[in-house]
Amino acid sequence: MKLAKGTLRALVALVATLALVATAVYYKVDEMGFGASEEQTTLTIAYLPITHAVPLFKAAEQLEQQNSNVHVELVKYGGWAELMDALDTGRVDGASVLIEMAMEAKSQGIPLELSLLGHRDGNVIIAGNDIASPSQLKGKTIAIPNEQSSHNILVQQLLAKYGMSAKDVTLVEMAPAEMPAGLKSGQIDGYCVAEPFGAKAVETGVGHVLATSDELWEDSICCGIVFNTQATAEKQAALKAFKQAYISAGDSLTKDEATQIAVSNLGQDEATSRQSLQWISFNDLSVTEEAYEKLREEVIEYGLNENPPTYSEFVAQS
Repeated sequence: MKLAKGTLRALVALVATLALVATAVYYKVDEMGFGASEEQTTLTIAYLPITHAVPLFKAAEQLEQQNSNVHVELVKYGGWAELMDALDTGRVDGASVLIEMAMEAKSQGIPLELSLLGHRDGNVIIAGNDIASPSQLKGKTIAIPNEQSSHNILVQQLLAKYGMSAKDVTLVEMAPAEMPAGLKSGQIDGYCVAEPFGAKAVETGVGHVLATSDELWEDSICCGIVFNTQATAEKQAALKAFKQAYISAGDSLTKDEATQIAVSNLGQDEATSRQSLQWISFNDLSVTEEAYEKLREEVIEYGLNENPPTYSEFVAQS
């Protein structure tokens, strides 16, 4: 069948237009880090069931809805030691973890990189009801989750504020979930740990807040999202997409939404979760040089690490 010249020109123009549109769509997708035919990439991220992990769940959900090329698999662990072992060995791509623990591992040559914050502030120092003032802590036993933690630093900051040091108390490491019961039984006299375990003592009446992190160290940082650079070497586009989704999730989280995530995904009761979220901020979870270097100074001052990695050595630059 012979086409009229006008019809032929119209068909040629239509084909050219469709080609331009297809090219534009391809490059728009490619700008986001994904080719149109790229297969799905899975990022495995470890976490402990604590309030500070809340943004991970919203970020994972948003990413599933917005980009089918990236899947985030969240892997629950029961303690910091086993979580860090999985991160250090590359069995998971990344983890929500105490930054000081990751700094220590980095100092030992483990290929880790701090990418994002888990939260800002949000830690409290809890004491038994018979301790009315920090000045009464001398000679007492105080629990922390790990020597390599902002909780250790906060306790030492409080002691220093009242003319004491770590030598004036007994610092013990204890599993976070055991701390409220330990306080109730008299095994310990106080503690500082990730939420919701501070809120749990308040809600059950076995203890009270002796100091909040923002009173001792404004805009303090504690948990972070850390990736193993060897495990993620071939997943850079997926990492970029995850970071964008995570920052957005933190900025948009409401207290009600965060509570629902904590109840549904972290096994918390609603009252305890709401109390925790009175202290925690998830806004602006990027890692600034100022905040990191402040943490680094505290780590050195309070004897956690003599030579922790600098910002440029440890924090992701993109």
